[in-house]
Amino acid sequence: MSVLDLRSYNPVVKVLAPVPAMIVLIGTRDLWTPALFALVALVMLLAFGRLTGRTLAWVIAGPPLLVAVMTVSFGVWTDPAKVDGTTPLLEIGPFTLWSGALETGLATGLRVTSVMLLALIAGLTTEGADLVRSMIAHLRMPYRIGYAGLAAMRFVPRFRRDLEIIRLAHRVRGVDGGRGPVAVVRRYGGYTVPLLAGAIRHGDRVSLAMEARGFGAFPTRTERHRVPLRARDAVLAAWFLAVCLLVPLVAVPHLSGALG
Repeated sequence: MSVLDLRSYNPVVKVLAPVPAMIVLIGTRDLWTPALFALVALVMLLAFGRLTGRTLAWVIAGPPLLVAVMTVSFGVWTDPAKVDGTTPLLEIGPFTLWSGALETGLATGLRVTSVMLLALIAGLTTEGADLVRSMIAHLRMPYRIGYAGLAAMRFVPRFRRDLEIIRLAHRVRGVDGGRGPVAVVRRYGGYTVPLLAGAIRHGDRVSLAMEARGFGAFPTRTERHRVPLRARDAVLAAWFLAVCLLVPLVAVPHLSGALG
């Protein structure tokens, strides 16, 4: 795969490389630093993530919407005593919305959005199986834990399919719990027992199949599909470290100018 495709990079590197940037973000209180980190992460996702359809739409529209919601909500919750020296923007009875409160909310929203976008670099471009294989090979995670967790994750789509089958079966039999919140709770309560029974049966079959194939019999195991570390992974890690150094250097002059 091309070096311009984030899916071709090692999953462990994609998970761990943004961590220093996240640590830097946690300690910031200005607007420029999280905004620049968010811009870098968003450009990486849009340019190299090969996102399509609904995922691409959410990546484009979601961050601005999240920042707007958090700006207003945290701006309302900010203690007025800490920002009463700024410009009042809105007065409703005893409540006053200060510009400093909105700035605090904006900074918080940018930090949260930046951390989310950095996490999505790995989350949207990584397969769960490849992440498990990489953690086993490069982080020395016991393969019993890794593949047991992977098997549990694969229960989720099966639960979704089983739930749809149960809904169709209830519809064919004319089962109608009525409308309203109580009816919804009662209806989903009726789905619980069949889902649990199906999960137990499926878990038994998976455990028997794994035991029959000798899973866990030896301290190590071979891998059919390898997820190697390559030179491009070192470049990606170096890029994130460089971003951690460059972004504060760009943000500090703007912050100094604002304070001055």
